[in-house]
Amino acid sequence: MADQDMWVFAYGSLMWKPGFEVAERMRGRISGYARSFCMWSIHHRGTEADPGLVLALDPSADGHCDGVALRVRADRAGEVLAYLRERELISSAYVETRAPVVLEDGRVVDAVAYVMDRAHEQYTGARPLERQAEVIASAVGGMGRNDAYLYATVAHLNEMGCGDPTLSALADLVRARNGDGGTRRPINSDGSAPNDDVNGPV
Repeated sequence: MADQDMWVFAYGSLMWKPGFEVAERMRGRISGYARSFCMWSIHHRGTEADPGLVLALDPSADGHCDGVALRVRADRAGEVLAYLRERELISSAYVETRAPVVLEDGRVVDAVAYVMDRAHEQYTGARPLERQAEVIASAVGGMGRNDAYLYATVAHLNEMGCGDPTLSALADLVRARNGDGGTRRPINSDGSAPNDDVNGPV
């Protein structure tokens, strides 16, 4: 409704760089989906010739994903939704949907979420972590390095107290593959490398 605030569920770069005014933010959980590097990135984190991987919500009957629910004031909802569609639907690999999100304080809100379209050519399906690491370690797109996007996601999930063990293991594999023995850390506060823009998933 035009007179109601809008909630957005963030699970990747929207968590730390939403790009719009947020009236309230709170940890939340969406069910029926799993966060996964299951989308080829041909714009922001890779190219058509050398694609990277980015996160999406992959439908999963018994899955769930912990992230951040962002509340947008009603008078800004239309503007923000237009911005999100330009940012998230650049290649139509995501599907915009609304789904219930359980907030940390027990409230349940109806939130906008961007989920994977499994019929889209950019859907990778399930890939072993080693194969994911191989791609992420070297891919670079218009928004910067693919590994910076992964590192930033892991860092912010850990800061929120809802770390993702699978993503943490993937980050270690990428660091090891890049020859640093798993010890290198991104040097910007947002988890990116200099001159990287961690905004934008695909």
